[in-house]
Amino acid sequence: MTFYSAYYTMKPMSTITKKKKKPFYICHKCDYQSVKWLGRCPECGEWESLIEEKIPLSSGASRSFTEPVPLHLAPDGDEERISTGIEELDRVLGGGIVPGSVVLIGGEPGIGKSTLILHLLASVADEKRKVLYVSGEESARQIKMRARRLNAMHPEEFLATENGVEQIIAMTMAMKPSLLAVDSIQTLVCAEIPSSPGSVTQVRESAYRLLELAKREDIPIVLVGHVTKDGSIAGPKVLEHMVDTVLYFEGDRSHAFRILRTVKNRFGSTNEIGVFEMKEEGLVEVKNPSEIFLAERPLDEPGSVVLPSVEGTRPILVEVQALVSPTNLGTARRTAIGADPQRLSLLCAVLEKKAGLDMYGNDIFLNIAGGIRIDEPALDLGVICALASSLMEKPIPSATVVCGEVGLAGEVRAIGHVDVRVKEAERLGFTRFVLPRGNKERMTWNPQIELIGVSTLQEVLEVVFK
Repeated sequence: MTFYSAYYTMKPMSTITKKKKKPFYICHKCDYQSVKWLGRCPECGEWESLIEEKIPLSSGASRSFTEPVPLHLAPDGDEERISTGIEELDRVLGGGIVPGSVVLIGGEPGIGKSTLILHLLASVADEKRKVLYVSGEESARQIKMRARRLNAMHPEEFLATENGVEQIIAMTMAMKPSLLAVDSIQTLVCAEIPSSPGSVTQVRESAYRLLELAKREDIPIVLVGHVTKDGSIAGPKVLEHMVDTVLYFEGDRSHAFRILRTVKNRFGSTNEIGVFEMKEEGLVEVKNPSEIFLAERPLDEPGSVVLPSVEGTRPILVEVQALVSPTNLGTARRTAIGADPQRLSLLCAVLEKKAGLDMYGNDIFLNIAGGIRIDEPALDLGVICALASSLMEKPIPSATVVCGEVGLAGEVRAIGHVDVRVKEAERLGFTRFVLPRGNKERMTWNPQIELIGVSTLQEVLEVVFK
């Protein structure tokens, strides 16, 4: 064999043994994959969202499949839920924690996620259930100091500071707790994944393995998630699709109230909220949020009106405040806190065009008092009335509540859940309820509160200011 023939014979083997895997890039917003780095994701349009990931080495082991069964022979889903002992948390979860489910809680730093977890674990441990708290961010000393301050310590409550997924699964299998809490999912690391904690691949693989543990061992798991600057949970979007329930902790840290909102729930209704108040002893449930939000409301003051809102199945009365003042700048400002700024601009245009009110040359500020956010269309009529009241310096009677959707033609459209809104307003002592005429005509019962149906903006302004 000549030198050249030996060289060409050995080359393919050398090429195979030294072949390297090329890196690829994943968008942490939408999971788009690319073989090269791009400044902007072509799928979601986000800038600088593609990060480099390495492909984990596959063991090549084949997995057995689950034998299909007829649907009517599948296990029943009516399992007994684990009560958290916290009524507001049970509400957003749909009645308690379902065994084998995975709950993801997201929120801004310092909003109270870890505090809520400690309250939850202590409450479940009070029922003689063993619980495990795994933290990848704080030391055991820090957590014990907080738990002592919150009076959330219990003999059945166990603590571990660990961020290795394999180790967390091993200790969970050995302990068999009734509830596992992990703070946070972005700090976990899988040994087989050659990337840093918090990367798309690490978060996705860690969540998948914990989800598999929950389903296999029937152990409910609560995960804490970081959020990005725009308020969404950090990491791949598929994380929210994998888990069973997604809860968002909302609220301004300068306010005492915190809103726990359900955005996904496979075992209950969505958009439910739980209301808490942050005090020295931790998070305290607010049993009657309507009275709390209206406690400091000024009476017969221009620019203020009460709106009966509905979050999930819960009616909440909130105060809508507006301030309209002449602008000293070339362009008038439009600022909304607790509401959609785009919707505010739209309603200002409707008032200008259909009601003849001069909104163009005024700065406009809108606020939902109490730090709560309202996204439903029923807010429109409250915004309209508050803006008109502030502009004309005419107060709306303090015993009046309003709600309804306003269209671009100035019409007032019907809304949902009118019965529960009327009952809540009547319970709190209001005497007049301004609502869309379509809703009033479909009412099948006669409440004690006076119902006033309106169909246009002109009727609304005549009614509320008479």
